[in-house]
Amino acid sequence: MTPVPATMPAVAYRRSLPIDHPQSLVDVELPVPEIGPRDLLVRVEAVALNPVDHKVRLGADPGGEVRVLGWDAAGTVVAVGAQVELFAAGDEVYYAGALERPGANSRYHAVDERLVARKPASLSFTEAAALPLTSLTAWEGLFERLGLGTGDPARTGTLLVTAGAGGVGSLVTQLARALTGLTVIATASRPQSAAFARRMGADHVIDHTRPLGPQLVEAAPQGLDYVFSTAGTDRNLAAYAEALNPFGAIVAVDDFDSLDIGLLKTKSISFHWEFMYTRSMYRTADQAAQHRILTRIARLVDAGRLVTTATRDLGPVNAANLRTAHRLQESGTVIGKTTLTGF
Repeated sequence: MTPVPATMPAVAYRRSLPIDHPQSLVDVELPVPEIGPRDLLVRVEAVALNPVDHKVRLGADPGGEVRVLGWDAAGTVVAVGAQVELFAAGDEVYYAGALERPGANSRYHAVDERLVARKPASLSFTEAAALPLTSLTAWEGLFERLGLGTGDPARTGTLLVTAGAGGVGSLVTQLARALTGLTVIATASRPQSAAFARRMGADHVIDHTRPLGPQLVEAAPQGLDYVFSTAGTDRNLAAYAEALNPFGAIVAVDDFDSLDIGLLKTKSISFHWEFMYTRSMYRTADQAAQHRILTRIARLVDAGRLVTTATRDLGPVNAANLRTAHRLQESGTVIGKTTLTGF
């Protein structure tokens, strides 16, 4: 294996600036990170973009210090910490990492082994990099927050997934189709995003730029049982409450200032948050659950039951390409996942 150098190329930011500013993301040379006892040192081969990238860039000004973003990666393990049990040098892995640590927009990256899994053998690094954050969010939201059972095709009911062509929505739809018997209604706003949502397995697609209520009456005349809300939760809560059956449930991942949950009381509808960085941020005792989830995801991919959501690769990881990727992500029009490959 090639020796690890002392320094590495990376892309970082020093101030929270609009993405069209040439200093919003810059190329830098940084020391290769030192690893802790449970860490892997990964040679990064591909990364993918998520809303968290531009939200952190705009909302967490590092005050002139260098901060590296990037929380979806695939690469090869080149070194392991003294207490690592799950991996060895040479393993090909994928992961979403930890929000409070430096991101993976760098040639080498340190990550806790409990958050990592071997990448799907049937996928390239680029295809695999598109999956970790969104598959973890989808899995935790469906099977931990909403309490759905995996491998239960007899479980009937109807699930609404907003922004079904987005990174999270497309994994929610795939997992629901692969592991439950639920009917899936996805939302989309354009013909190409609606087509992608159907390709991911949605039974019905409705337009989230129009009022949802009348469309849900038509698509789900028996009512909804679950809502996985990836966007517009505050705006759509009244429509969710009207369409959901008694004892239904909502899980949300988006950001908003306030929510009138009193609308949910008379039907005893439960509301759940899903934030896939909770485990790593609070160092919960079950951090290794994410290793197990990503391992399950990889097996489902290799069995042909899930597909990558990578749709557009912008070339090598550098500041210019990442500025383009952030600009696309901020536009709110991305279908699937945007990736970057190599350095």
